[in-house]
This record gives sequence, C-alpha cells and structure tokens, in this order.
Amino acid sequence: MAARRLAVAVVQGGPSSEAEVSRASAAAVAKALCDAGHSVVRFELDAFLAESLRTGGFDVVFPVVHGAVGEDGSLQGLLEVLEQPYVGSGVVASALAMHKRIARVLFAQEGLPVARGVALGRVELRGDARAAARQVRETLGSRVVVKPSSHGSAIGVARLEAAASEVDVAAAIEAVWAIDEFALAEHFARGREITCGVLDLRETRALPVTEIAAPADAFYTFDARYAPGRSVHQCPADLPPDTAARVQDVAIRAHRALGCRDLSRVDFVVGDEDAPGALTLLEVNTLPGMTATSLYPEAAAVSGTSMVHLCDGLVLHAHARGPSSRVDARPLPR
Repeated sequence: MAARRLAVAVVQGGPSSEAEVSRASAAAVAKALCDAGHSVVRFELDAFLAESLRTGGFDVVFPVVHGAVGEDGSLQGLLEVLEQPYVGSGVVASALAMHKRIARVLFAQEGLPVARGVALGRVELRGDARAAARQVRETLGSRVVVKPSSHGSAIGVARLEAAASEVDVAAAIEAVWAIDEFALAEHFARGREITCGVLDLRETRALPVTEIAAPADAFYTFDARYAPGRSVHQCPADLPPDTAARVQDVAIRAHRALGCRDLSRVDFVVGDEDAPGALTLLEVNTLPGMTATSLYPEAAAVSGTSMVHLCDGLVLHAHARGPSSRVDARPLPR
C-alpha cells in the first residue's frame, strides 16, 4: 500500500501516568504501519532513545505518547535537535495544548466557547487548598470541575455538584496539586460529552463528531476510556446538523489557534442545565489515543479512512515535510 517503504520509529511509554495507554496505542499504530508495508521498530521514551534514533537510520518518527515528556513538547524538542521528521504537532503547539490553563487563554482570545474558569497555582497559593476552594466558589459558583492543568485521560478530574461542600472542593484541589503544580477549576457544564477529531494533511478537515456515554461511570473516566465495553461511542453523534457543524468548525479553529498540525482530537460538552444548545470547548489532544477502543481511529474509519490508511498517510506526510528548516549561523563581525 505504501507509496514508499519507510523505516519508522514508533515511540511509546515514558515517565507519564498514561504510559500504559501509550503502549497500547503504539502497538496498534505499529501493526497498521506494518500492514501498510513500512518497517517499524518500537522504542521506549527513555534515556537511551536519543542514541537509538541518532544511529538507527529512520526515515520518520511516529510519537505515540501521552502526558508528560512525550506530549508536552519535550520529545518534540529532542526530535528537532536530531533533525528527525516526525508525526504530529511541533514543540510550541504540543506544549500549549498540554497546559490547559494556557490553552484556554488562547481559545478565549480567538472567541472560542470556553467555560468560566480559574487556574490555581500551588506555589502562589502557598498550598492553601481551603483558600483556593473559597476562590473557586466566589468566582464560579457551586457546580465545578477540578482537574490538573497538564494531564490527560481524565486522570485527577473531579466533578463537584452544587451540594459539595467547600471541604470537598479543597480536597479535590489538594488531589490535583499532588500530581500537578496547577489545578484548573471550571464551571461544570452538565451536558453531553462530545469529541471531534481533526485530520490536517493536504487539507484540514474535521472527522465525524462522536458522542460518548459511560453508563457505569459518573463521566468518561480513565477506566471508561480504556476498558473494553465500559463506554459507548456513537459516531456520527445524534446532534442537530447545525450543532454538529458548529462542533466541527470550533474543532478546526481550536486546532489552528494552538498551531497544531497533522492530527488532534478536540473535546467538548454540548448543552447545560439552562442552555441545551450551549457548546463548551474543553481541550485539544495533540496525540490522541490509538487503541482498539480509542475515539480518533474510530471516527476516521466512519469517514472512510481505515487505521492502516490513517497511519500510512500520517508518516508519508511527515516524511514529505521533512525536518524543520534551519537558519545557518552568521559569522561574528570582525
């Protein structure tokens, strides 16, 4: 199938709470690339990776990593130093998307529909979770979501209903501070969980919108995401055509607002208690999951792009783009 057989390094794992998810995604990507006719080697994101890539003679790298070091621009920076073509967003876009407290500022500047929220720095607040909880209540009211600024897969996320006490809010903030320097508190929009992939190769297009239901869980938790049968995905989502079109439009605009490239998945909530048509943009994932239960390849398949064609197209596009251009050093004036 491949127009050219490429030597592809698939990078997985790393020092992240999402490492096992990454390895499952990497296995699926490696199989798809092999089925497309490419030569594939999987590597762990560890201290030996740089030398393996430097000496391995690979045509392109496919990072299939989630969370710290792999998805936050760190790995991308290493690949830039090695002048290695790679799939996915560059250093800056990866870092911006990973840090939700920064991304939401950029989204708001672009007029995108983000929830009311406040970032709570552990150092700035001297670790006083009760003071942080009071700030949350005063700023956002009674119904809130507390989550880490720089983690994914719903790790550390707490949904707090109006009946939750200030002590409950403080406990959620403390739990986030245990894994992240910043907790992000936002208005809890009680609506439908929606996601939309963006495929950005020769042209930028939004994939069909997916609705996610997790009947056995309070919301789309880590277990609901990755345990087979724990969640139900409806793609295309049963939304009014104008709402689905708006989700797709905002997904592309969010992708572009952060400077993403190649692929991303954008998460939303559609509706709220008093506003059934409200749209809330949650976050952009620059390296979405690629496991057997993952949303991105599922939506691509609904659009007519199989996992094999998807991964093949991504590596061919990254290889054609090549490494980032460099400016030659200028001599010092005499």
